[in-house]
Amino acid sequence: MSDWKPRLIASDMDGTLLRSDDTVSDATLAELDRWRADGVPVVLATGRPPRWMHRIRRVLEHGTAVCCNGAVLLDLASFEILHEEPVDPDVLRSVTDELRGRQPDTWFAVEYGLEFRHEPIYRPRWDVNAPGVAVATLEEMVAQPVAKLLARHEELPRDEFVGLVEEVVGGRATVTHSGPDALAEISALGVTKASGIERVAAEHGVGPEDVVVFGDMPNDIAAFEWVRAGGGRAVAMAHAHPALLAVATDVTDGNDEDGVAAFLASV
Repeated sequence: MSDWKPRLIASDMDGTLLRSDDTVSDATLAELDRWRADGVPVVLATGRPPRWMHRIRRVLEHGTAVCCNGAVLLDLASFEILHEEPVDPDVLRSVTDELRGRQPDTWFAVEYGLEFRHEPIYRPRWDVNAPGVAVATLEEMVAQPVAKLLARHEELPRDEFVGLVEEVVGGRATVTHSGPDALAEISALGVTKASGIERVAAEHGVGPEDVVVFGDMPNDIAAFEWVRAGGGRAVAMAHAHPALLAVATDVTDGNDEDGVAAFLASV
């Protein structure tokens, strides 16, 4: 694959494209601009909701962002939601009822559109007083489709809790996680970063063999598996989660060493 070059670049944000201070380096921006000048689309693929994309669009002014782990496609230029695959209220009700029955100290929040709702005892880690963030009852939150259901536990170890959520959810939805907390991210069945990237790539007439995906956490695994199976490149950051490293085709430097730019400069 020495002469291989991507026709579409997809990158996770936190821990991957963004440095630890939540910025994109000048070197990385210059490298992305070089590829875009050659007609190669740059796609952001993140667990972040659309409401967290205002700052990044000041840096990457156009293109599509795959948000909420694939559930939402956002046009960065117009800040318009192009496509959404929500979790159905019936699934929300059954999953939350069963999770709370198995582990009563499980607390919930939901993302939909540009809004975030959380139970009073659920402790958001960011944007506590931001626009669109409000307290709601569980009954209110599960009454309408949502882009992502969040289940958090403040006491259990992360892997134990995520494993419990996966067991309870079964084949009704997609479960992943992307950080150190005991926080499970639940999307509609079959919705992953892979499904979102695949949809954007198809709009550009690009197949997985011509895609490079960068990531660092388990919510990138589906995208890595999709691109690897198709003959593209799945590039993990040096500090990536072991489960992601296991399915990577390549490993690059860490996010604070501009690993995305370093890999792109080498192909």
